[in-house]
Amino acid sequence: MSTEQLAGTIVHMPALGESVDEGTVTRWLKQPGDPVTAEEPLLEVATDKVDTEIPSPVSGVLHRILVEENDVVAVGADLAVITEAGTESTQISSAPPQSAPAAQPASPPAAVPPVPVTTPPAVRSSPEPDPTSPAAAQPTPDSGGTVVEKLPRIRQTIARRMVESLQVAAQLTSVVEVDVTAIATLRTAHKDDFHARTGVKLSFLPFFAKAAIAALAQHRVLNASLNPAVTEVSYFEHCHLGMAVDSERGLMVPVIRDAHLMSIEQLARAIADKAERVRTGTISPDELSGGTFTLTNTGSRGALFDTPIINQPQTGILGTGTVVERLVPTRRDGGLRIDVRSMAYLSLSYDHRVVDGADAARFLTTVKHTLEHGFTAADLL
Repeated sequence: MSTEQLAGTIVHMPALGESVDEGTVTRWLKQPGDPVTAEEPLLEVATDKVDTEIPSPVSGVLHRILVEENDVVAVGADLAVITEAGTESTQISSAPPQSAPAAQPASPPAAVPPVPVTTPPAVRSSPEPDPTSPAAAQPTPDSGGTVVEKLPRIRQTIARRMVESLQVAAQLTSVVEVDVTAIATLRTAHKDDFHARTGVKLSFLPFFAKAAIAALAQHRVLNASLNPAVTEVSYFEHCHLGMAVDSERGLMVPVIRDAHLMSIEQLARAIADKAERVRTGTISPDELSGGTFTLTNTGSRGALFDTPIINQPQTGILGTGTVVERLVPTRRDGGLRIDVRSMAYLSLSYDHRVVDGADAARFLTTVKHTLEHGFTAADLL
């Protein structure tokens, strides 16, 4: 092959995050012969932490696919060859620079039908399953309408981790009810100005997060981790807050670093940003690790409360239920009244190996008090 022919570019498996050394190719978004532009997604890759898209490093034409869907590929391995538009044979060069064999002239392999997947929290809008795809299982005439589908890798990972968490820790859940009428009133009065100033909706969640973070400073046993040998506990001065995010693909928990330093506005921005990037598939693997405590908003889909499973190796996870208006008896000035109040349940799952029931109750009481009495309009500035 002449060295004067235009060189192609090898696409490599990029670094996928700390402690991640391989990924599974789940879907090719382009096929041989398709034009591509620099930074345009070429394929989807799944790891134990996140599903992500691998972009093309250059513009040109996808000349050759070097790995098949469902192949497990090491970081740095060759994935595909991109050539300049209008070339049929090329001398392949590696980018980033490294020695690579010259591509042999050959007919491109037959296009593999795409495996339908949706992209996760931080995920793009996902396509509907393609009935022509071999991965889209179809009911057989004698199956009675039963459809058997392969469990996506992210669901396999979630399943394994949830079972491991229950097997490792002695988990219990405590629940309290909290009156968030004052916060509801505050939101009603300031949500329009808040949105106009920040571009973010003012939900109850940053208030729940702020109250929980403040309580962790007083109840450090819930901002901690227990070593596998159950001989040492690490207590954290900082709070890296994990936020459980629902997506079409499955649950992910991006981490807000140094959340203890953030205001209500900063927390609202961070929560919205992490959730959006999870649902559009742009969250990075490193953002899904390192949390010290987790918050899960089980009320976002209308649940009153839940018994969340601890995100190992943390010692606690707080679930926030949906806020509902109810008739509640209250005592004021020595008299009993029936008022309409905005109420919610908080459920704390904790590791009973290091956290006692009294510890959990004290933490929840602190959170409850902050939510009922601790916020004013000044906290929104």
